[in-house]
Amino acid sequence: MKNSTFYSNTIFGVFFIGILLFCSCETKESPDVESFKTVFETSEKKETATYQEGIDFYTKLDKAYSNIQMLGMGDTDSGKSLHLVMYSQEEIFQITDIKKSGKSILLINNAIHPGEADGVEASMMLMRDLAAGKHNGVDMKDVVVAVIPFYNIGGALNRNKHTRANQNGPVEYGFRGNARNYDLNRDFIKCDTKNAKSFSRLFQHLDPDLFIDTHTSNGADYQYILSLLYSQKDKLGGPLSQYQEEKLLPFLFQYMKDNSSEMTPYVNMWGQHVHNPTPNEGFEQFADYPRYSTGYAALFHTIGFMTETHMLKPYDQRVEATHAFLKSTIQFLSENGKELIEHRKKSKEAVKSQNQFAITWETDTTDHKDITFKGYEAEFIDSKVTGKKRLYYNRDKPFSKQVPYYHTFKTKQSVERPTAYIIPQGWHNIIELLEINQVETTRLETDKEFEVTAYHIQSYETSRSPYEGHYFHFNTEISKQEKNITFRAGDYYVPLNQTRNRYIIETLEPQAEDSFFKWNFFDTVLQQKEHYSSYVFEDVAEELLSNNPELKSTFEKKKEQEPAFAENARAQLNFLYKNSPHYEPAFMQYPIFRVE
Repeated sequence: MKNSTFYSNTIFGVFFIGILLFCSCETKESPDVESFKTVFETSEKKETATYQEGIDFYTKLDKAYSNIQMLGMGDTDSGKSLHLVMYSQEEIFQITDIKKSGKSILLINNAIHPGEADGVEASMMLMRDLAAGKHNGVDMKDVVVAVIPFYNIGGALNRNKHTRANQNGPVEYGFRGNARNYDLNRDFIKCDTKNAKSFSRLFQHLDPDLFIDTHTSNGADYQYILSLLYSQKDKLGGPLSQYQEEKLLPFLFQYMKDNSSEMTPYVNMWGQHVHNPTPNEGFEQFADYPRYSTGYAALFHTIGFMTETHMLKPYDQRVEATHAFLKSTIQFLSENGKELIEHRKKSKEAVKSQNQFAITWETDTTDHKDITFKGYEAEFIDSKVTGKKRLYYNRDKPFSKQVPYYHTFKTKQSVERPTAYIIPQGWHNIIELLEINQVETTRLETDKEFEVTAYHIQSYETSRSPYEGHYFHFNTEISKQEKNITFRAGDYYVPLNQTRNRYIIETLEPQAEDSFFKWNFFDTVLQQKEHYSSYVFEDVAEELLSNNPELKSTFEKKKEQEPAFAENARAQLNFLYKNSPHYEPAFMQYPIFRVE
């Protein structure tokens, strides 16, 4: 077997005792380039590999080249292992050694939506060429490339020819939902799936400098084959944000233009087609919340990209454009990897002492940059199906015009960084996710009293339709109270002096955009567990009023000022119950506490 030390000397080794190592130290076969043709190449560029064909390709590549290593990286909902394929010119695969040597790491994630197969084929061609030394003059000594061949294995196994109704090829492809019908690109925070938990462990250990998630997009028609969704600069913050905007993005856009694959920022126009079918009035950057892969990556100071090839463009052109983009990032890392690493280090240090953290954002409509957009004129013609007017993009009428691109987000709500959070040990599901994401915690050795800020959920709304297995809470209002609470030995103390501060705050603050509260992790506290019988509580209420003159005064004034209350016996008993020691303290009490 290949002697991989990928997970040695890390806390994650225990999770990967069953790690699958492919190929061995036996003598390598002489590579036959023709035998490494992809399904895309051998099918006249019309088809994509099945899951097994893709894994067989990488297994064979691993066996033939010592600079390739393929690993099994934990479970998925499909029952099959998540794979990672790594290329290292110097055959260094242990992450600690890669980091010590100053090499940059590019992580490419494919088939999160298996019907969007362009990246699957582009990555196979890329890794084959790298293994064979076809670098096109790019110095690969300080760049390590890691590829997830199929992230959504369950969806990849669910092959069909029809579910991508708007897409121009390939002939057959996988399905968007995973083995449990989750959309995995909504699961990076909540981690309902085994896929997401395995990905998080993998991501945290690799700590990639750039991350790419390959997709095919729906939406408006335009001239570009590929549009690019990238990390929001305001969420990245600090030196990393400036570096992305001033150096990285200009490099990538120019590279693609120079290589006949000119691209545009992701055309975020959902819901605008009726009144603005072409972005004459401009468009906004996509709000990539942490539930999405790029939003998740940004929490850990990794610049993330989603390549979005256009559904209507020929399949072969989409694969080739994706391939070109993957090469553009490798070219950048080859020339600037060490510089990017330094900017990431600065961002990681800065966030340790950052005081204010945004938890919700909104587009800043006062700030934009003008970009050249190449589209097609939109017309409304008679539908041959409905007889009504329908939208039609006239490709005989291309245009190029300057439009505003709104790429700045301003803080809508923010919180001050606490010294720490305390999490009672019973919330083991929260602790598990913090541990998977390498958040530093300590456990109280003895019962101990802390002065804390406690949140009480005053009100919230809940979506009426399910979204990825959940019913979102939104418009959450909270109140705060300073309390002295004795916590038990074994409870978790989470200090806010670490590089993962953004992840901690954006998951544990209940009002945050993708908080654990929003995703229903704490719904049990929203249900009252103890109640009373009116005929019994009548006597208790009478005693409460006789022993508490202040409560009695408040009660009488309320009856005088509110006639409806005065006429409602049950409402009166409820008021007294809620103002008595009998009312349960856990009801609507947010169970995570802030040490200021």
